[in-house]
Amino acid sequence: MTDTGTLQQQTTTAKRALSLMDLTSLDAADNTATVSAMAERADTPFGSPAALCIWPHLLPAARAALVKQNLKHIRLATVTNFPHGGENAAAAAREAEAAIEQGADEIDVVFPWSALLDGNAAAGLSVVTQSRQAAGSKVLKVILETGMLRDPALIRQAGEISIAAGADFLKTSTGKVDVNATPDAARIMLETIRDCGRKVGFKASGGIRTVADAKLYLDLAEQIMGPDWIGPETFRFGASGLLADILATLGHKGAPPAGHRY
Repeated sequence: MTDTGTLQQQTTTAKRALSLMDLTSLDAADNTATVSAMAERADTPFGSPAALCIWPHLLPAARAALVKQNLKHIRLATVTNFPHGGENAAAAAREAEAAIEQGADEIDVVFPWSALLDGNAAAGLSVVTQSRQAAGSKVLKVILETGMLRDPALIRQAGEISIAAGADFLKTSTGKVDVNATPDAARIMLETIRDCGRKVGFKASGGIRTVADAKLYLDLAEQIMGPDWIGPETFRFGASGLLADILATLGHKGAPPAGHRY
């Protein structure tokens, strides 16, 4: 491919990745200033991410910040049963209910992966089922923590349990363990989604920092699910650093407007 062709491909991938991103910050020190800065960064000259993913207690501040930036269309995602994936289904459900009361559009709940490693598949079914009930019509993404499950059979089992319990998305990782998203785990999850017989999305999260990283997962999804499957309702990236590389990649199209802040 020529340099021009490569540049065009990178530009196309970068724009696509931006529209599919859950711009994420889940650091212990996050506060209202953090989410205000995120909202400003989300207002790019090239479009905006699909969602912001933040701590539950920061949801009202994030909503206010998005309104201020005239970005009401950006959804708000948050995390529950996070990051360890406990087995207390009732507690996970209460967290989901509270998050929705705070303004969440999407709930990313951690699957009790350690229980599955111990042979307790029922714990995962219970956590996802009760979280599904608590989330109501809101989007429910289930974080499998594939880097801890490791075994392809366990990754598939966790995905099948989650889908049976009502998951809208399968998500790779919390970003809080040593091994997060990998193409191998993504392939298993996408094949599980392909085989499940209903519409379920996929979210790659943890360690996706460049447009080249994003392209790996987009190409994999196209290979398994087809080119017309990918969209914000079925595919997301959970990332914090990816936005910077997207903007750097798109910079050749022209500088942002004067006074525009990322």
